[in-house]
Amino acid sequence: MEHRLDVSGLEPPEPLELILDALADLPESDWLHVKHRREPYPLYGMLRNMGYLWRTRADDIDGFEIMIWPEHRRPPQGWG
Repeated sequence: MEHRLDVSGLEPPEPLELILDALADLPESDWLHVKHRREPYPLYGMLRNMGYLWRTRADDIDGFEIMIWPEHRRPPQGWG
């Protein structure tokens, strides 16, 4: 099941903190869909160390969408 989190209107470090909090509560079978106004490069190393995979899509108008899921799961449909 997809969980959505929009951090696009927040200032650092709040987006990173909210994403990490959401992942801590994310059931193993679900994934997190994040809307962000900039690409969160510091997050990527943390995700790798925590056992998550991700895909990032740039949107010229709205910023970035990041889909995050546990590395032992298949990517969500349309994000593979």
